[in-house]
Amino acid sequence: MKIAFNFRALKETSFADYILRFAFGGAITVFAGLLAKEYGPALGGLFLAFPAVFPATSTLIEASERQQKIERGKSGKMRGRLVAAVDARGAIWGSVGLMCFAAFVWTLLARWSAAGDLLAALAIWFAASVALWRLNRWLRFTRRRKRGSASDARKSESHPAEHLRG
Repeated sequence: MKIAFNFRALKETSFADYILRFAFGGAITVFAGLLAKEYGPALGGLFLAFPAVFPATSTLIEASERQQKIERGKSGKMRGRLVAAVDARGAIWGSVGLMCFAAFVWTLLARWSAAGDLLAALAIWFAASVALWRLNRWLRFTRRRKRGSASDARKSESHPAEHLRG
C-alpha cells in the first residue's frame, strides 16, 4: 500500500457527507465537554481524544465501497466492511500516536516553551504513528510468509492428493 493524497476524493464527497462528519464530530465533542464539566478535564480529555470524525468516516467509507461494487453488479457488502476495517486499523495507530503526543505534552509542557513543545510533540505523534504502521505492515508480511511456508511443508509431508480436499 502506498500512501498518497487523492484530491479528487474531495470533489466526490457530497455536501451531505461533510455535514454528517461535522455532526458526528460535534456531537462527540459536546459529549466530551459534558463529561469534562461533570467529572473533570482528565476524563473529558480522554473521550475528546477519540477520533471525532471516525464513526462517520467509517460508515461513509463502507457505504461508498459497497456502492461501487453494486454498480459493477456485485454485492459489495464484504468489500465495504474490509475497507472500513483497514481504515479502523489506521485510526488505531493514529490514536496511539496521539497518546504519545499527549504524554509528551503533559510531561514537558511546563519545562519548555509551548510552541517548541507542541512542535516536538507533533513530530513524536507522526513518528509513532508511522512506526506503528510500518511495524504492522512488517508483522503482516512476516505472518503471510510463515503461513505460506508452513502450508507448503504440510503439503509435502501429507499424502500427495491431501491438499486437494480443501
